[in-house]
Amino acid sequence: MRILFAGPERLWEPYNDALPKALAAVGISADLAMDHPPSEVDWIVYAPDGPLSDFSPFTRAKGVLSLWAGVERIVSNPTLRLPLARMVDDGLRHGMVEWVLGHVLRHHLGLDAHILHQDGVWRHEPPKLAQDRPVTILGLGELGLACAGALSAVGFPVTGWSRRPKEDPRLIRTLAGLDQLQNSLEDAEIVVLLMPLTAETENLMDRRRLSWPAPGFVLLNPGRGALIDDDALLDALGSGQVGHATLDVFRTEPLPPDHPFWAHPRVTVTPHIAADTRVSTAARVIAENVRRGQAGEPLLYLVDRTAGY
Repeated sequence: MRILFAGPERLWEPYNDALPKALAAVGISADLAMDHPPSEVDWIVYAPDGPLSDFSPFTRAKGVLSLWAGVERIVSNPTLRLPLARMVDDGLRHGMVEWVLGHVLRHHLGLDAHILHQDGVWRHEPPKLAQDRPVTILGLGELGLACAGALSAVGFPVTGWSRRPKEDPRLIRTLAGLDQLQNSLEDAEIVVLLMPLTAETENLMDRRRLSWPAPGFVLLNPGRGALIDDDALLDALGSGQVGHATLDVFRTEPLPPDHPFWAHPRVTVTPHIAADTRVSTAARVIAENVRRGQAGEPLLYLVDRTAGY
């Protein structure tokens, strides 16, 4: 079996070490390379920042296994007619939960005031309990549900919203569809964006929708940069409707040095680190999907092209 590694050169060495071991663990021996002739490739391990954009020569391949959770940069590729699986693995899941939980607690507890303003003034102002701080998560996929579970376990009342109905006993309520978006956001003091980027979700948080949560709410975006209208967010920060925005993803990455987010006193920029793909765990997911494909079993995390994720 021949597997093409169609990722960036910088990732070749770690995956060339980890992936054969993960494949061997599920009973598969494969020839992994970056230069297999397209007509001889059985599986494609892919990353959007790699060299591959034309999938039409891969006439023998059984599927494309992405190293990224997001698929917006490949799902509409007209040359891609193969099954496409996105990456969901324990490393991504744990990384996202830790980032979201850490930043929610930071804002909930008001840690910045204590860390950044040691001015000798004793201000006895205890924070609310988590049970009194409503949180809304937009997006109830694998990562959204994992974050919702962690926040609920701490005591936050979590509302979940998705485009399609979903249920989870850990959430106080789950809402679905654009007609219920306002209801899900009203009174939220912390909003977490974990939606995929599609034509329907681009600029989801526009000027009107940023006005729906509680005044001074905190916005966390570890999902996709284009979920937010940047100009509308800056205006909402200026008016105080948004008290703080902690952003991990952006329309242009790296975020340009002159972008106003960098210098804004109520914006925290983190450099797309909330849910990075870890080689060791991602290799196991790739290996399991190859095993499944070879055995005629359904692939994990198969992308629905019509939905865009």
